[in-house]
Amino acid sequence: MTASSLPKHLDLAIVGAGPQALTLVTHLLQKRAKLRHRLRVFDASGTWLSRWQRQMQAQEIEHLRSPAVHHPHPNPYALRRFAENRPQELFPPYDLPGTDLFNEFCGEVIQRWNLQSCVYPGQVSRIIPVQPWRPRFQLVLQDGQSCLARRVVLATGGGVPRFPDWVQSLQGSYPPDRLVHGTRVDLAKANVQTGERILIIGGGLSSGHLALGVARRGAIATLLIRRSLQEKLFDADPGWLGPKYLKSFQAELDEFSRWQQIQDARNGGSMTPEVAFQLRRAARRGEVLLNEHCQIVQAQWQETQWLVKCSDGSHLQAERIWCATGTTLDISQNPLMTDVLATYPTKIIQGLPVLDAHLRLPGSQLFLMGGYAALQVGPVARNLAGGRLACDRIVPAIVKPSLA
Repeated sequence: MTASSLPKHLDLAIVGAGPQALTLVTHLLQKRAKLRHRLRVFDASGTWLSRWQRQMQAQEIEHLRSPAVHHPHPNPYALRRFAENRPQELFPPYDLPGTDLFNEFCGEVIQRWNLQSCVYPGQVSRIIPVQPWRPRFQLVLQDGQSCLARRVVLATGGGVPRFPDWVQSLQGSYPPDRLVHGTRVDLAKANVQTGERILIIGGGLSSGHLALGVARRGAIATLLIRRSLQEKLFDADPGWLGPKYLKSFQAELDEFSRWQQIQDARNGGSMTPEVAFQLRRAARRGEVLLNEHCQIVQAQWQETQWLVKCSDGSHLQAERIWCATGTTLDISQNPLMTDVLATYPTKIIQGLPVLDAHLRLPGSQLFLMGGYAALQVGPVARNLAGGRLACDRIVPAIVKPSLA
């Protein structure tokens, strides 16, 4: 099966070609090598990790937040072995892999497992359950082509960019490039001018990377954080990777309580101690202005700049506003799931579906990875480690006919 051919029938279709999808394919092939010829990965780019690499590059991220044991290869120590002659690219603490190192490692995984031809260059626009005598899913691509799959894994990553409430109530028009979501900012292409004032909203790691990128270009970054700057090595405690916290989480039968535990564990945006240190150093030099316990209550575009009023009564001016305010996950608003949820009605808690033990929509052969699987996988569901935890549940259901 070549990358250019779209088969009419598939045993397994995987939507998305990010790190979690790559993790799933390597874990599947390790257990059942012959699946290689019965699966296909769909991604508009036609290549693995395209969006992931673009986002890392756009924010000029030097290294990952996850330790070296978290990656798509089934062997947790494979990345350390790959980095044996490049120890300077494993950053303290916990050997955080440099971005280039991680990308090259993933490239070797793709090459060694001969996976490049698995990705079909097509954007899936609809997933339609077809139920004659054998349930199947029809995947409809943006170009009108379609195929039938016995099983589908949705591994499309993050949700919809979330904007603060005040953005909805903006009066008048403004140039569209003057107010954008952080996920749309590419520092190398943003044409940041020396002395330009850029207001960055959010207290997560992305806002920190963007502020430092602005400072490196001789512009003034004002960072607005609604609470105090939170420093954490990881976005959720490492105890969530194993039985320490997961045992009681999975024993909890009330899904809303699980959802609340996820919120408490992630506790909003946070920055690594290293990025927080760099920001405070830049603030002392006047390159970054740190406004903690501050939210915008009103903003207005006037000729060439934003005039902004904050909750503490202060007023700010800026040429641009970047909202690094995260994303919203709501499965009922995902267009790929419209037909699926109509056929397989599923309990939804705060946007997250209640899945079975193998991360399927109950009664179906549609599996979910990433943030959508959080009620089963826990707070790290969308991270690299969450991909491995998801594989532990999905792989047995695909390779063992008795679990189908």
